[in-house]
Amino acid sequence: MILINLLPHREAARKLRRDLFNVNLGAAALVGGVLAVIVFLWYQAQISGQQDKNQLLQTEIKRFDEQIKDIAGLEAEITALRARQQAVEDLQADRNLPVHLLTELVKQLPDGVYIASLRELNQNVTLQGVAQSNERVSELLRNLANNSPWFARPELVEIVAGSVALSPRDQRRVANFTIRVRLMRASEAEKMRAAASTAASAAAATPVKP
Repeated sequence: MILINLLPHREAARKLRRDLFNVNLGAAALVGGVLAVIVFLWYQAQISGQQDKNQLLQTEIKRFDEQIKDIAGLEAEITALRARQQAVEDLQADRNLPVHLLTELVKQLPDGVYIASLRELNQNVTLQGVAQSNERVSELLRNLANNSPWFARPELVEIVAGSVALSPRDQRRVANFTIRVRLMRASEAEKMRAAASTAASAAAATPVKP
């Protein structure tokens, strides 16, 4: 006996496939939503953690800024103390400046040069004198510039030809000069002396080419 199915099986199959598709689509949407929520929560946790780290860093930066300000203030105080200490040392050393001035000046005066007047103001010394010739004045300038750490930047202000009467019949031509030179403090002279010693040592150590 032949059985014939007269029900609309194709429609039923399509409905079944459509229902399965809808169920799978809903499940996929649900899984996607759950995954999206998980990813969102994970990112939120990462952002929150990074914000906490940033806040901690900001707090540490502020603390370090305060410490830097304190250090800068201490450095300024130390600099001021050193400046005051140097000023006191310079004042103590300056008490002997007139002695060094006269001692070094006597050493550097060439023969035939005579100092008529000497003035010192704020370490600037003005010398007025008489020399037998212009060459003697040039020699004095070289001595002040090169031979003593106590003098620096000698400057010829003026030189005027003149004459001096040794006797009624003996008239000699002379050079009246004015020189300005800076008198160095003890600390400055010590630095110049050390620099000259170093230069001399370097020159002595340099081999001479045959």
